[in-house]
Amino acid sequence: MESIREIFPFHGGVHPPEMKELSNRTPIVNGPLPKRLVIPLQQSIGNPAKAVVSVGDLVLKGQAIAVDDGNVSVAVHAPTSGKIVAIDAQQVAHPSGLAEWCITIESDGRDEWIARERFDWKAALERGDAKSIRDYLQDMGVVGLGGAVFPSHLKLAGREALETLIINGAECEPYITCDDRLMRERAIEIVAGISIVRKLLNAKEVLIGVEDNKPEAVAALREALSNCGFAAEVVVVPTLYPSGGAKQLIKLLTNKEVPSGVRSTDMGVQCFNIATVYTIYAALELAEPVISRVVTLTGGVRKPGNVEALIGTPIDDLLEFAGLDTKPNCIYGGPMMGFTLPSTKVGLTKAGNCIIAMDAEQFPEKPREMPCIRCGECAVACPQELQPMDLYWFSRAKNFGKAQEWNLFDCIECGACAYVCPSSIQLVDYYRFAKSEIWEAERAKKSADLARERHEFKQFREEREKEEKAARLAAKAAPKPAATATAASAEEQAAADDKAAKIKAAMARAAAKKAEEGGAAPPASPNAEAKIPNFVSPEKAAKIKESMEKRAAEKAALDALTPEERAAREAERAAKIEAAKAAAAAKKAAAADTEGERASAGNAASDVAADTPAVEKPAIDPDKAAKIRAAMAAAAAKKAGTAVKEGGAAVETSAAPAEPAVTEPAVEAEKPAIDPEKAAKIRAAMAAAAAKKAAKEGGSPVASAQEPAEAAVVEATAEAEKPAIDPEKAAKIRAAMAAAAAKKSAKEGGAPVASAEAPVAPAVAESAAEAAKPAIDPEKAAKIREAMAAAAAKKAAKKAAEDEGKA
Repeated sequence: MESIREIFPFHGGVHPPEMKELSNRTPIVNGPLPKRLVIPLQQSIGNPAKAVVSVGDLVLKGQAIAVDDGNVSVAVHAPTSGKIVAIDAQQVAHPSGLAEWCITIESDGRDEWIARERFDWKAALERGDAKSIRDYLQDMGVVGLGGAVFPSHLKLAGREALETLIINGAECEPYITCDDRLMRERAIEIVAGISIVRKLLNAKEVLIGVEDNKPEAVAALREALSNCGFAAEVVVVPTLYPSGGAKQLIKLLTNKEVPSGVRSTDMGVQCFNIATVYTIYAALELAEPVISRVVTLTGGVRKPGNVEALIGTPIDDLLEFAGLDTKPNCIYGGPMMGFTLPSTKVGLTKAGNCIIAMDAEQFPEKPREMPCIRCGECAVACPQELQPMDLYWFSRAKNFGKAQEWNLFDCIECGACAYVCPSSIQLVDYYRFAKSEIWEAERAKKSADLARERHEFKQFREEREKEEKAARLAAKAAPKPAATATAASAEEQAAADDKAAKIKAAMARAAAKKAEEGGAAPPASPNAEAKIPNFVSPEKAAKIKESMEKRAAEKAALDALTPEERAAREAERAAKIEAAKAAAAAKKAAAADTEGERASAGNAASDVAADTPAVEKPAIDPDKAAKIRAAMAAAAAKKAGTAVKEGGAAVETSAAPAEPAVTEPAVEAEKPAIDPEKAAKIRAAMAAAAAKKAAKEGGSPVASAQEPAEAAVVEATAEAEKPAIDPEKAAKIRAAMAAAAAKKSAKEGGAPVASAEAPVAPAVAESAAEAAKPAIDPEKAAKIREAMAAAAAKKAAKKAAEDEGKA
């Protein structure tokens, strides 16, 4: 049926070579099953989806691997079964060439579907739950496949009743034929999808705009619509680029121009792409998420055509599938609005409707840009009725504010201005640069606004906390009302009373328990009444009690006396005390007299004792005393001889004290008479030797050691029997001995020798004096003297012989 609907042309537009015949002659074929699929998480104009799988997970075809992150976002699904091998940032199909987060799946080759559960959208629609349908479409990842990838669930949430639903089948850009082939081959499914969308939007009118260069598609759609059961019209529009733009197609079909900043839904018109309608049908009727799309492979490939390829399929695999071994530069999208891919290793996205392998014949090198001559051809070709040359200057000068004033964002980047520019200026590239800078500035401004709001809220919160704290302190410092204080005191007193009652009750219970455990209560102590400690024995307690009673009676009697009687009593008591003191003093004096008499008697006794002669000590045995003296004399003689030999004065000092002790008992013994002749000889010999030695050595230490012994012998002899010695020699000997002693004392300081010698001479003299006394055995004494004299003579003779020999 021919369309009689009037067409309303839009402003501008161009008609470049279509180049559609390269790929629209063959039906759609399934694309290759790649070994690895790189699926970007950014599959819409909103936020990237959030991955819900991890590396190493096994997934099935159609399984959700990422969920939406916000309302302007959709889920992402696994295009095939396999294993998650990477979740990282990789280069994607974007003109910036920047990396974005992607999920890499290693295919297992089985292409196994997940269990699909069909959503009963009709029931939901009947009960008026359109939101669940929109949520389901969001979870199925349905977006606009015309190139903008705008989430479809947002376009379905419009007015209660839509005036006109427009299905965009224009596909105006050269080389692209995917929609054309889809309309030809899957018109029934498309019409089913249009029916669903029509019901969801409650559209009054459905218009399907198709360019007149797709007669097969128009025919297929009309045939499908003939049995669909709802009114829809296929409107054939002239082939003019960009008639496939939403605003341009709305203008063509409805003569409505959508102003800048106004949505078409506000004017009662909504527009959906043919491929988008098909995916809505597949999601709601077949429970198939958007995991593939029909893409046109054209340009310099050997097998151009349309392929239903899995999302994430590397472009290299698609080019190889199209018969291209070498990897030339490729245009992603159409030649008018597409961009050159940064790499052919990137994965296919939902926005990828066409891949054009560029060759030199079809895509010669662009001519060098020339200065703008302000010819105005760009303004004539602009379908948005903008001034492209002014936007160019503003963008180039980075005067972004001015560019916005001149409606830069109304530009649909169709490229018609650059196509007609005689200076070959790539105007769209400048517009994209200006838009990206403005978007970045907007993001920075939003961040700054958010930071400022947070800072202001922080200040507000701090001020509020200060006020609240001040209020609490004021309330705490304020005095409490009297009634409250009284009530509080009464409450405290009641609490104290209650506590005391509890304590008393507890004590009573404890006493009762103790009484039960210990039997009957012990009898009261007899001392309790008199306040006497219980440890006092009963007898003593009785005495104490009696004394206390007596004192109490005395106190009572004293209290009962008159002041005069009390004074008389005190005087009597004082007199008794004085009498007692006098008696004690007299007693003490008498005791002192008695003690003095005793002392006098004692002294008299001691005087008597002192006057009484001492009892005579018994006489010692004369024989024993003589033996002792003889032994002592022998020891002294022996020691003297040893001292003469060694010159050891110290030896004599040690032996000297022993003699007096032994001689004491013999004091009272009879003193024996010595042989005068022998004594004289001994003295003479000893004197001669001493004199000779003294003359020779001049008082050497040896002489000083010998002299005392000799002197002792001499004295002892002199004491024993006087004189029988030459007085002159004796005087010389004494003089020599005195001189030697003085010399020695002067030489050594006198102290050691004098102190050692001093006691020797008296001791020897004393012993000699005692020895001179009789009561010793005369025979033994004589023998001793003879031995001593012989020894001395022998020594003197030996000494003389040595002196003669030396001389």
